[in-house]
Amino acid sequence: MIAVDTNVLVRILVNDKQAEHQCRLARELIAKEEAVWICREVLIETLWVLQSNYQFKKEQILLALETLLHHPDIILENADSLTIILKLFATGNIGFADCSILNAAKNKQLILHTFDKKLSRLQGAKLITDLVSV
Repeated sequence: MIAVDTNVLVRILVNDKQAEHQCRLARELIAKEEAVWICREVLIETLWVLQSNYQFKKEQILLALETLLHHPDIILENADSLTIILKLFATGNIGFADCSILNAAKNKQLILHTFDKKLSRLQGAKLITDLVSV
């Protein structure tokens, strides 16, 4: 098993005309390896790159995530949590990273305090509106 970073994962997922050689090498690498491990940080950073650099829409992001989740040779860190995070992301109006953060807090049985009004509307999150007394 090998691990890959964000640059490699993006090259696997995108047909980048300006990086055709890297795209080919990345795909050849995962094709020859028995398994590829992707940590949560790489996944989150990859989604950010897909949205900001390649203008992927939410539907495209969801398709990429589903593809990675169900790929037989790709092992995602915390894949069991990813299914829950994907449902939140698909139905909500918040970003994938926020969904992941909320899920992590819930797993620790904690309330996530935030200034993000959209995020605070979800179960398990609370909007900070006033100075908290100690």
